[in-house]
Amino acid sequence: MSVLAPPNAATSLDGWLHYLEVLHGKPIDMGLERVSEVARRLDIQLDAVKFIVGGTNGKGSTCAMLEAMLLAAGYKVGLYTSPHLIHFNERIRVNGELVTDSDLVAQFHAIEVARAQVSLSYFEYTTLAALRLFSQSRLDAVVLEVGLGGRLDAVNIVDADCAIVTSVDLDHMDYLGDTREAIGYEKAHIYRADRPAICSDPVPPQSLLDYAGKIGADLWLFGRDFNYSGDRQQWAYGGRSQRRAALAYPALRGANQLLNASAALAALESVRDRLSVPQQAVRQGLAQAMLPGRFQILPGQPLVILDVAHNPHAAAVLAQNLDNMGYHPYTYAVFGMLSDKDLSGVVAKLGRRIDHWYCAGLPGPRGVTGDALAGQVRAALATLPEDGEAPSVQACRDPAAAYAAAREMAGENDRILVFGSFLTVSAVMQALGRST
Repeated sequence: MSVLAPPNAATSLDGWLHYLEVLHGKPIDMGLERVSEVARRLDIQLDAVKFIVGGTNGKGSTCAMLEAMLLAAGYKVGLYTSPHLIHFNERIRVNGELVTDSDLVAQFHAIEVARAQVSLSYFEYTTLAALRLFSQSRLDAVVLEVGLGGRLDAVNIVDADCAIVTSVDLDHMDYLGDTREAIGYEKAHIYRADRPAICSDPVPPQSLLDYAGKIGADLWLFGRDFNYSGDRQQWAYGGRSQRRAALAYPALRGANQLLNASAALAALESVRDRLSVPQQAVRQGLAQAMLPGRFQILPGQPLVILDVAHNPHAAAVLAQNLDNMGYHPYTYAVFGMLSDKDLSGVVAKLGRRIDHWYCAGLPGPRGVTGDALAGQVRAALATLPEDGEAPSVQACRDPAAAYAAAREMAGENDRILVFGSFLTVSAVMQALGRST
């Protein structure tokens, strides 16, 4: 427990966030007992239709599309996601608007009073703040993104009316296990008996299928219960009993966005007796859904791409997206990655698509220096088949310095890829003076 005096209703949001960062001994503390107890004391009641979205990658995009389509249909919607890129307020939206500092402080103060001696992690505290705010906002639907795993994640204190697992791959292995089967078991626990359980992973682990069957969930599998088709102009969704044709491609870019969009549409189909979403709202929502840092292309030359990809599965999608772009003479990477991630796996997926690596140091206990990261990248590149000139690797102090170095060297027809962590993308966005 921190020796800091507890904040109060007059404390700034920054003051509260600093308090939450030091309040609990562990930054990640899996388990539902403590957070469930405080939720009970707060008497949090969510009368809205509740969507919970988990998965290794694709969670944020799926949440953004669900929110946008529901808003376009005229519903009142709450959205909770994590982490944020620039401002903490990005994590919570009500009817498309970011939560205000004063609303957050009011929620934090109520939680502080209710928790008494119960210790809460940063994520548990902020999850309760979102849920309590939503319970007071008279919403039709809430969309909640799982933070880590599923079974022991704080979001899982909510019984989903419809749960989505977007993908299952290797990440956070210290907490979730080191196989897809182990990780799939953890993620499947957001499913509930007799309720729609969407899985958009084309090859779901058997552990997920077994758990869904064991509890009697209404399992919707991609390729069996829902699918998509498309050409260069438009695409179509096909579900169990609903088809949506002549859809424009989502505003969110990237190879996997139709998979994410089809999962969102399957979720809407599964609850359409409670939330009817007309075709025009689907079109409008897909066109308006925005999510910074997911294959986000900035205007101007050279082309700048922001992508928070930080595991091999996401890196493979990123590689495919790069391949689908037009010709660029050189690709410069502004790369920063945390120490507990699979760096060699990420480098292997991108191969030699990157000509020049600018390796950025990241702060915090999981961060590494630019020099250490550069050494790891050189070692990973050395294991790849030789194909032409070897990429250059340069160490930089931080992402802003790495971006400045890449920007100085890149020609107007080249491209700069900023990736490897939310921290990397956030730092470059701030250096460019961009907000989300």
